[in-house]
Amino acid sequence: MSLEVAGQRGNTAGAITYVDLYRRWEENNWSAMEIDFTADRAGWDSLTEMQRRSALWMYSMFFYGEDSVADNLSPYIDAAPTEEQAYFLTTQQADEARHAIFFNRFFQEVLESGDGTIASALDTTLPQLGWGYRHVFDRLDRMADELRSDRSLPKFAQAITLYHLIVEGTLAQPGQHFIEDHFTKGGELPGFSAGMVHVSRDEQRHIGYGVKTLSEIVPQSEECKAAIVELFRELNRYSLAVFCPPGFDRAYSDCWGFSLEDIYSFGLRLIRQRWKTIGFPIEEMPADVWPFDHDLPVEEIAARNVKLLLAGVGGEPHPSPDSSPEIQEILFDIVARGADQSAVDGGPFTVEWRFTDAGPWHVTVDRGGSSQGEGPARSPDLVIKTSWAEWVLIAMNDANPLASVARRKLIPKGSPRALNTFRKVFAGRPQP
Repeated sequence: MSLEVAGQRGNTAGAITYVDLYRRWEENNWSAMEIDFTADRAGWDSLTEMQRRSALWMYSMFFYGEDSVADNLSPYIDAAPTEEQAYFLTTQQADEARHAIFFNRFFQEVLESGDGTIASALDTTLPQLGWGYRHVFDRLDRMADELRSDRSLPKFAQAITLYHLIVEGTLAQPGQHFIEDHFTKGGELPGFSAGMVHVSRDEQRHIGYGVKTLSEIVPQSEECKAAIVELFRELNRYSLAVFCPPGFDRAYSDCWGFSLEDIYSFGLRLIRQRWKTIGFPIEEMPADVWPFDHDLPVEEIAARNVKLLLAGVGGEPHPSPDSSPEIQEILFDIVARGADQSAVDGGPFTVEWRFTDAGPWHVTVDRGGSSQGEGPARSPDLVIKTSWAEWVLIAMNDANPLASVARRKLIPKGSPRALNTFRKVFAGRPQP
């Protein structure tokens, strides 16, 4: 079978063939064993304590991630619909192993971690892996298992979305971008910087493969689109929490001269651009998958996400999430945008939340749109009495509202019809 791809699409992804991607792999091959770390030890010692702490956090995520993706790629090769796609994936598996070797050398020779084995160095990364990161990579493990038994096109599209578009394209690439930028300017870790240039080039090629593959199979398949949407619904709250720093400490990014908002803005731009190229732009995805005004600049969306994370509302469940009006407004904007307007029957449907530990809020849903606002509603169809922390668990962390009702931690007041409408309108869990 020829490595050239027939039937190219008239977009950026279609202009690149699989043979182009393979050729770039041969032309850009490099050796992880030839990277010179001689000067990096002194460079590491010259960093501030906060920079070393932050670098260890970020590099641990990269090292663990490279090892994980190398281990999980084999079923992708077996499930690839064409030989062209499978051949490229074999080159990618070699890349991922080489990246893991590169990070292992850095950890062993510069950070002096481990006893010389890869397994021992990997063990040192585990305390650095946060809640969101662990959930994303646990899902990657499960996805590989699913792909071994289900090689259908929708499952393959879902798997490529997770591996190439989320893990590599949304999580790894923004981190690489800011790491490269700092050390290229500062020069403290010349060996590490040289290796990261190669890693970044490889990842760009992998992401290009993912965008191309999805652009060929997704636009024509509603089943593939549905599988991708299902994955986003499952993973958004975890993937958005990956860059939440330990202890919610902004110093983990600020010490390098960039902010958490910079990382999220960079990633959001990539998401918008790539899904448009694939032929499934985010504007066409369900509101509960992207519950933000599409006219908002990415900087504003990033700022809102960071606020939710640092407030303990987004990301890992927090026992005492911030309940300030600003945070309430952001969350209820998400709730309102994620509501199913088609489920409203016979006029506007208004829900009022009366919190025991925060001010009241309300949401009105109609077939013409949804709105939300601070304070009690004039004539609510349903009143929900609960705590702010309990509602955050339900809205953002998929806690079972029926269990909350059974424990008397959530008390709905309204007619049976209103309760039934509520279940239909808010069937999809709102996500940031």
